[in-house]
Amino acid sequence: ETIVQKGTELGASRLVPVITQRTEVRTMKRERLQTIVLEAAEQCERLTCPQLAVPTTLAELCAAWIRDAENAPRTLIFCDESADSRGSLAQTLGGLPSGPAAILIGPEGGFSPEERLVIAALPGALPVSLGPRILRADTAALAALAVFQACAGDWTVK
Repeated sequence: ETIVQKGTELGASRLVPVITQRTEVRTMKRERLQTIVLEAAEQCERLTCPQLAVPTTLAELCAAWIRDAENAPRTLIFCDESADSRGSLAQTLGGLPSGPAAILIGPEGGFSPEERLVIAALPGALPVSLGPRILRADTAALAALAVFQACAGDWTVK
């Protein structure tokens, strides 16, 4: 619920719950989350609400990403605690080409080694580290979205 609320406030356009090998919560109360989206959008005077997608498996997400990559190239910001980052997250995101992007956060415990390999091989995948600390999934999602918005998102629009 926190990711949905704060993600809406931070300007996410689409929220997709992804089920991975280590995902603990596999169900969600969609009606409750839709209410949270609406209330958060109203609170921050946002004119649009993000799309709240149905939960999908990582395999389904990756297949859709590959299928859509040719027609709609975009960057997949893959937040991975084992990523070998070259510089800070802000430097990495500040150098992104303009255009659509997605942020992928792992579950508590992170992605499995196999999942990391699959994600890193996706077209447009950009593995990034969120720094020296291991963050909870909700903290990681909000930190990544805030840095993205500040460096490459609509916070940069004047």
